[in-house]
Amino acid sequence: MKSNSTQSPSLPVPDAEAYAHQQAVERHLGQQIQASESGFLPFEQWMDAALYAPGLGYYAAGNTKFGSTLPTGDFTTAPELTPLFAQTLARQVAQVLQASDSHTVLEFGAGSGSMAAAMIPALRELGLQPVYQILEVSGDLQQRQKQRLEPLGDAVQWLTALPQEFSGCILANEVLDAMPVTLFSWDQRGDLQELGVRTAPPNATGDGDDPFELAQRAASSQLHNILAQRMPPLPGYQSEINLRAEAWIREMGTWLKRGAALLIDYGFPQREYYHPQRAEGTLMCHYRHHAHAQPLLYTGLQDITAHVDFTAMADAALEGGLNVLGYTSQARFLMNAGLPELLAQASRIDSATAAHGHTLSAVQKLLSEAEMGELFKVLAIGRDIDQPLIGFIRGDRLNRL
Repeated sequence: MKSNSTQSPSLPVPDAEAYAHQQAVERHLGQQIQASESGFLPFEQWMDAALYAPGLGYYAAGNTKFGSTLPTGDFTTAPELTPLFAQTLARQVAQVLQASDSHTVLEFGAGSGSMAAAMIPALRELGLQPVYQILEVSGDLQQRQKQRLEPLGDAVQWLTALPQEFSGCILANEVLDAMPVTLFSWDQRGDLQELGVRTAPPNATGDGDDPFELAQRAASSQLHNILAQRMPPLPGYQSEINLRAEAWIREMGTWLKRGAALLIDYGFPQREYYHPQRAEGTLMCHYRHHAHAQPLLYTGLQDITAHVDFTAMADAALEGGLNVLGYTSQARFLMNAGLPELLAQASRIDSATAAHGHTLSAVQKLLSEAEMGELFKVLAIGRDIDQPLIGFIRGDRLNRL
């Protein structure tokens, strides 16, 4: 996230190079629409191509921008705010590794590599010699990670596919929110519709600049049946369902033999996710630290995300044969795992420097209900982990899922 983003209808204009890339992505998506049934591309396929199309998508073509200080940045994640985030998380990771008799950490979507850069030394200070594996779909980000993590030597490994078997600790920080979602709505008659994208008629918006528009078609019986178990029909209501993320978690049950996965993201339990007042869903885009809800703009140049339905993720874990080990807010998790103690240690070291103020500000963002502390949640799922996890000792919200 997607922290430090501001809502604004006035977005920065792409430079010439970025605009040329945008046009290339639009041509690619236009071809996909033309090849699709009735000129209708389901939104899940649109989002997948806009983010991950080889050489073109936002995450696949080197357009991803991290960091709160860069004028062209798009968003800032928790590991980039302060190394204290990963250092605190390392305490929970260490417990999982010891309980699973493993030294292996597997991080999905490692971004700029900031999590690994802080966590590996922290785990070593805790007496562990971790093997840190990264599975990264973006070739550009993988190269950036290799440059940043080179000083850590062969402690870091990059995977090209899911492991067939795994024991240890899995990390997924802001991964689920970037998985393509199915977009749906109920029309005024109460009929369920699936949303997708089609080519816009010439000058449909008055300026001719937007080549695409949202469209709808009758939802499949499968989507009907799934949503009927999650919420009642609400005429005029639009939202999302992340079937791909649910499938990913169920599949984890086939290869996670012993250990736990820590899923950190922004979202809600199901009854809050599909609350009648959240009538426009949670879909959000991030472009140069501006947040807006127009996914068809700046194709290939902006991040597209949706909040996480944590009830659905927990149910998917159970369906995959995994246990749900804990669920709480990011603030409570970090407090339980020892962030106050680590902050005190850092304060004694740099209390007389400018870094002290930056650290305090970053920690406030991690913990504050008005920032990331409450919106972000931590869900732990796993197998053959018997002892209570330290991050959920107090304030566990499993009964709210």
